[in-house]
Amino acid sequence: MESKEFSTSPVPHEHSIPWWKIAVSNVLFSVCLPTLITGLDLAEATPRGNFISGVVVGSLILTFIAILTSVVGSRTRLSSYMLARIAFGSNGSTVLNLTFALSLIGWFGVNINLFGDALQKLLAALWGYHGPEWPIELVAGLLMTVTTLVGLRAINMLSVIIVPILVVVCALMLVSSVRHGSVAEILARAPAAGMSFGDTVSAVVGGVIVGAVIMPDTCRFIGPTHGAIWTSILTYFISGAGVIAIGGLAGLAMGRVEILDLMLVMGLGAGAFAIVFGGSWVLNALNLYSAGLSVGAAVPGVRRDVATVVCGIAGTLAAFLQILDHFLTFLFYLSIVFVPVASIIVMDYFFIRRADYLGSALTSIKKVQPAALLAWGAGACVAVLGSAGYLRISGIAAVDAMVVAAIAYGALRWRPRAAAAAAP
Repeated sequence: MESKEFSTSPVPHEHSIPWWKIAVSNVLFSVCLPTLITGLDLAEATPRGNFISGVVVGSLILTFIAILTSVVGSRTRLSSYMLARIAFGSNGSTVLNLTFALSLIGWFGVNINLFGDALQKLLAALWGYHGPEWPIELVAGLLMTVTTLVGLRAINMLSVIIVPILVVVCALMLVSSVRHGSVAEILARAPAAGMSFGDTVSAVVGGVIVGAVIMPDTCRFIGPTHGAIWTSILTYFISGAGVIAIGGLAGLAMGRVEILDLMLVMGLGAGAFAIVFGGSWVLNALNLYSAGLSVGAAVPGVRRDVATVVCGIAGTLAAFLQILDHFLTFLFYLSIVFVPVASIIVMDYFFIRRADYLGSALTSIKKVQPAALLAWGAGACVAVLGSAGYLRISGIAAVDAMVVAAIAYGALRWRPRAAAAAAP
């Protein structure tokens, strides 16, 4: 009998979770160390006229994508990996889901590396700890894996405790920043030249778009559609744009380029500890949760807890061996090629085969859906070429890939319908 995580079947409505609890968990995609670092880096590299506008536009794009995927998840009650099985076929999605799991495991390990390095520096600065980094990474991997094993409800409970603390820390950073001048005065310290507006938007979107793609994994537990919409808005527009802006303003105000150094200078040592420890804990638990779901969807006979433990061990081991330093570019490209999957699922559900995502149709999923695979291939090529700088349409590689995949899929799926309608 399947666990209450319902890895390969729709979540029954009696197992719904209040949308605000899901929203609090998802906010950790934004209120975390990587997002603050993104803001810090963008403010240092973006001309004064592009920083705020680029962050706002990028966050709006992420919010729009997240709304579409989260609504599909809320209405079908299925994980993103089960949605991929329907859109691409049971066999067509197997390699896709396993590769997606590899990507998430890789980022799990990267975050453990980031966590271990940051926490070691904080412990040295605050309490004089100069020991090795591997015990920190071991404890981190264990805590994150155990939390994920308990399930989404445990992640939600942890988030309800941690998120308010992290929001207060970000607010204190903002207050400390404006003591050094008004917002307009601080932004005037940005460089006069640098990244283009399109590149700024692309950096905001590309950094976390995979999180928007896998929104169904958590939003399938939400009952009302409006709850899924508000979850997306809170995650990617309100908290996402806000935290990036705070990180950028703090860096410009204090003239610092290292986020931990910045927070220590601001007198936020305990806050830095909370951001590093609490934020990384929940964020990586969500990564591991999705990795376990992807393995469960690709290999239905594997229990979710077994898949979670194996993924957690693999990610932690990769962090120990420091092999991820050599695979960051590979992980980046591996992540962006999955972005078109979301647009294909959205197109399929809203415009082409909605009935195939509901009820008894779930027991008769086709083995392969060629149109979806071809459209994904087209979108993936655009994503890779765009990110490498060889193909520029809108200037945002991830968005270009999603649009191309959606158009290609629509054309491939609607052609048989048009031919059937014209037949005598």
